[in-house]
Amino acid sequence: MVKDFTVTSVEEHQKAASALTGIRIAVVTVSDTRTAETDKNGPWLQQQIRELEHRVVDYRIVKDDPPQIEATLQELLGGDAQILLFNGGTGISPRDNTFDVLASRLTKVMPGFGELFRMLSYQQIGAASMLSRAIAGVVDGRVLFSTPGSHGAVQLSWEKLIAPQLAHLAWEVKRPGSTDVTGAL
Repeated sequence: MVKDFTVTSVEEHQKAASALTGIRIAVVTVSDTRTAETDKNGPWLQQQIRELEHRVVDYRIVKDDPPQIEATLQELLGGDAQILLFNGGTGISPRDNTFDVLASRLTKVMPGFGELFRMLSYQQIGAASMLSRAIAGVVDGRVLFSTPGSHGAVQLSWEKLIAPQLAHLAWEVKRPGSTDVTGAL
């Protein structure tokens, strides 16, 4: 457990956070068509999480249906996951609902995540990246990420944005003044 919260620079924060291991992470694939057999993102994320010596505490596939997404979020908030990773349902089609449900629940939005994701995505897929409503923020003391469901998008967001800051993010939401609903790290 990190005890010194007096550090101020990004480097010092990351150094303090680097002591965190076993971060508890939930993975949710939102899709009307994917199954346990066809979901490439969930298993891939689980492997990446375990390789970093963190823990997958929940994995689900849910339909892109607002009540199902909301119920899943509520159940996860009742558990001990510190980081919530949603993938799928972030586009602009009438059936893409993930963003709308999750964005309404964030108490703190991290606009930089979506901005950086779209910038990096633009380098790979061009102007189509503007269709993404990738978002991140804090809800009930947990860090939540919501990315598009394409495997390239999941891999990009994990490798370039989420994984490099994972411990720092988990540490930040546990600093004094944060809402600690999941217990000590």
